[in-house]
Amino acid sequence: MKRRSAGRILVGIDTGGTFTDLVALVGSEIRVHKVLSTPADPADAVIRGLREMLAGAPPESVTYSSTVATNALLEKKGARVAMFTNAGFEDLIEIGRQNRDDLYALAPSRPEPLVSRSMRFGVAERTLFDGSIIRQLGRAELARIRRLASRSGADAFAICLLHSYANPKGEESIARALAPLGRPLSVSHRILAEYREYERFSTAVVNAYVAPRMSSHLKNLETRLEGARLRVMQSNGSAIGMELARAEPVRTILSGPAAGVIGAASLARAFATDRFITFDMGGTSTDVSLFDRRARIRTLSHPDGYAVRTPVIDIHTVGAGGGSIARIDAGGSLRVGPDSAGADPGPACYGRGELCTVTDADLVAGRLVAANFLGGRMKLYPDRAEHAVSRIAREMKTNPLAAARGIVRVVNANMERAIRVITVERGYDPRDFALLAFGGAGPMHACELALDLGIRRIVMPRNPGLLCAWGASSAPLGREYSLTVRETNPNYCRLLARAAALVRRARAELAAEGARAIRHELWTDMRYRGQSYELEIALTPRFIADFHSTHRRTFGHSSTTAPVEVVNIRIRAVAGEAAATPRRIARHVGKPTPVSSGRVLVGGRARVIPIYERDSLGAGARVRGPIVVVELSSTAYVAPEFTLRVDDFGNLQLEATR
Repeated sequence: MKRRSAGRILVGIDTGGTFTDLVALVGSEIRVHKVLSTPADPADAVIRGLREMLAGAPPESVTYSSTVATNALLEKKGARVAMFTNAGFEDLIEIGRQNRDDLYALAPSRPEPLVSRSMRFGVAERTLFDGSIIRQLGRAELARIRRLASRSGADAFAICLLHSYANPKGEESIARALAPLGRPLSVSHRILAEYREYERFSTAVVNAYVAPRMSSHLKNLETRLEGARLRVMQSNGSAIGMELARAEPVRTILSGPAAGVIGAASLARAFATDRFITFDMGGTSTDVSLFDRRARIRTLSHPDGYAVRTPVIDIHTVGAGGGSIARIDAGGSLRVGPDSAGADPGPACYGRGELCTVTDADLVAGRLVAANFLGGRMKLYPDRAEHAVSRIAREMKTNPLAAARGIVRVVNANMERAIRVITVERGYDPRDFALLAFGGAGPMHACELALDLGIRRIVMPRNPGLLCAWGASSAPLGREYSLTVRETNPNYCRLLARAAALVRRARAELAAEGARAIRHELWTDMRYRGQSYELEIALTPRFIADFHSTHRRTFGHSSTTAPVEVVNIRIRAVAGEAAATPRRIARHVGKPTPVSSGRVLVGGRARVIPIYERDSLGAGARVRGPIVVVELSSTAYVAPEFTLRVDDFGNLQLEATR
């Protein structure tokens, strides 16, 4: 790669289960790169990718979406945590809520608590819901707490007291007592100043569980970046600085999928689409999200069954990716996922693995072109893929091509169900939206998925396998904070006054990170008095009327005479820095010419169809399916029911023709 020193170098990076993706803005030039992930130390892939992409030129800023906190939680490789809470409430994080995912399971399973019973310590303190303290921590009790912490052998501490959102004095006293021990502290009111103790405690515990590993990783990465400013993607689609990311890594649990939605939104603005479904199929999982004029934000998620109340883009994830392993179960049925071959050993066709994966099935089906994988920079082994798929075929008593078709159909069905969760199950018709397909494997499966859902328009962006990294490079700095207020018959001006401290905090923190052009929005969590669930409503002079109309649209009824309660207020603040913007491409001249042809599974039979290079298709080019389009970061399969058109920004726009 040619070395140049043109202006600022801004980089976005997404670390996935199989590949680490990089996008760099070098002056007016955009560079892209992919390397295999290094699960043992994700920083190795990041540094190697930067070196290869930038030829040694130092980046000024790196925005990073990381799976380190997520993996620590999913793989149960987090820290040994000690929890300090009010005496008598030590088991609250284990008791949880009565909600059950599987309502009819006779023996439902629950995740093991992240803090063992012996590491949950009761303290002599009690604060009431109104903030009044009826039992204050004394010096002797604080000394006892410090001794317990010192002897516990814990790597991190979670401090979780009742009603600390109303008065944080007790939690702050314990935090000061434990600070000299030099271990990460997760103080519940700092992370989440809201009522509902179980969710607040659980969030603080999850944060403590992942903090040491994430902090160590980010410190290591920052050192190896040698002066580049490191920012980390949050789950809500904005970025935060190193200090907050190390202290509150729970904010980054879904940072990778969130970056994909932000990248999709930045591209969609260029071609005037504001209603679409993001379909991000990577090597390990598939993430889908509904974008209806804005990204939908929710405040409660349950990664691996643990309640986490932090703002996240509403993303539904299933274990269906290119590395998902196909197998025949005990009943003789074909199953695909959720287990994945990951980056090591990877699919059989990568040369190290033995098990059959979706990527192997796509290669046998001809939808993945071995000679063009990663632009020809990574060798694939079709014979190994054929051997792996043949083992499945023998168990199915069929031929390898039919087995490959079965694997594709099963994984497509898994992803179709995921899209129905975020559309049909929430009152939306997927046919009213475009399907925006990206990730390394998304464009290979998008056409058949769209046909199954009745979707007639598909958009495949340029560099689809790098869109999450593009989203990271586009992400603004941001802060989101909340506060429980419990106001009945709320007044707009009074709520603005209650929110003033949140506004000052968010703007001051962003300014301290060098942010300019800071803007913010205020939101409320509202309900009718007596309800146990809330709706999120923008805090404007019309907020009460908006609540009634939103309640009617959501639940089918409303009552304008019933008393209304504002439970929480929250601020979302972002700083508008220069974001990556799509570049226009040259117009296409003449008729598109394929570079080769290949035998590809089309419908239920193999056909010889043309193969095009994406870089050879200029704006305005049109081609009727079935075809295959190859490029660096992905391969696209265009089914015979669709016609492809290249727009002014190089995106592939597919329209159903029958």
